[in-house]
Amino acid sequence: MPERRYRILFVASHPVQYQAPLFRRMAKQSSLDLHVAYCTLRGAEAGHDPEFGASIQWDVPLLDGYSWSHVLNRGSGAESFFGLFNPGLWRLIRGGNYDAVVSYVGYVRASFWVALAAAKLSNAAFIFGTDAVSLTPRDGPAWKSNVKKFLWPPLFRLADQVIVPSASGVDLMRSLGIPQERVALTPFVVDNDWWMQQSKLVDRPAVRAGWGAASDTLVILFCAKLQPWKRPLDLLRAFVKANLSNAILVFAGEGPLRSQLESEAASLGVASRVRFLGFLNQTQLPAVYTAADVLMLPSEFEPFGLVVNEAMCCGCAVAASDRCGAARELVAPVDSRLVFPCGDFAALAKILRDASTDRSRLQSTGRIGLAHIQTWSPERNIAATTDAIRKAISRIGRAAIERPSDSVAPAGRQGIHQ
Repeated sequence: MPERRYRILFVASHPVQYQAPLFRRMAKQSSLDLHVAYCTLRGAEAGHDPEFGASIQWDVPLLDGYSWSHVLNRGSGAESFFGLFNPGLWRLIRGGNYDAVVSYVGYVRASFWVALAAAKLSNAAFIFGTDAVSLTPRDGPAWKSNVKKFLWPPLFRLADQVIVPSASGVDLMRSLGIPQERVALTPFVVDNDWWMQQSKLVDRPAVRAGWGAASDTLVILFCAKLQPWKRPLDLLRAFVKANLSNAILVFAGEGPLRSQLESEAASLGVASRVRFLGFLNQTQLPAVYTAADVLMLPSEFEPFGLVVNEAMCCGCAVAASDRCGAARELVAPVDSRLVFPCGDFAALAKILRDASTDRSRLQSTGRIGLAHIQTWSPERNIAATTDAIRKAISRIGRAAIERPSDSVAPAGRQGIHQ
């Protein structure tokens, strides 16, 4: 007898190195007939990333192992409402006989509304969410918070199921009056197996030697875009305040604050103990995490922070500010003392001093973190996403169509939708 399958369309703004492994795994699920529609191919193809300030093309496979297509973007490509305008989504969804459409395109883009209208008129469940953990905007005037408080409840009620990547996101939705049963926690994850396998291949002493770090040197790592809201200057100033005799500070990432960081490191007299690695591609990162002793994430705006997942997979201890979503889910369960108030230089400096004086505790934290991250896995994300899809389809009263197991589209490109 044919197996019951759900025909699902995922709509994404562009290929992402974190999502691609999930799509590959989901494509193997017997209950899902999965296709991904990309609004652009940024990341899989070289393109300018405004936050890195450089042309970026990820060096891991992003388009292998699942069915996908490129929907032509007729928008400007800018960070604006009409920056993503993909009218081809209308024909794709209306003619695709999908049971559900899952949108990873934000509501601030025109393509979101094209997908929403097409799904509703096709009697397909429509699923979307946000990674936000509060109404506070990353930048801009405070009145935006009040606008969100007014607009978000009716917005998210348009979803047949709301998906959020953290418990703090669940709390936010509940505060907006979205019923618990309509909110699904689909955790932000990385490909744990890949990171752990790559970490085992790293020659840790050799990488550290390249930075001028001996075996007993404390290596403190910042791995993120050098943007103001990531607060890398906080870490540099706390590093100076901690006054550690045998430690180096490594910045892995690129962005507009690099020249200021370099200048301030020189003026504070620590330039000889600070390393700037610049932008590192995906395959270069496991070595950096494995060679470091502790990752510090001092961000003031960080809905989650997947660098925490990556570092933990590589056995690196992690400390994060209380503004980071991962602090609640991943850092605090390992050691709550490693969560510090954002902008508190004294607290940040104390963590660095403690790390320097109690290296055995730091190593133990890395091992505990490695065990904990295995509970925050791709399998957990896929199970939660699949359950959210089923609930959404059930909510609109659409029964899944009987489809033979070989009905899933072959992996690979299926053309460009105009």
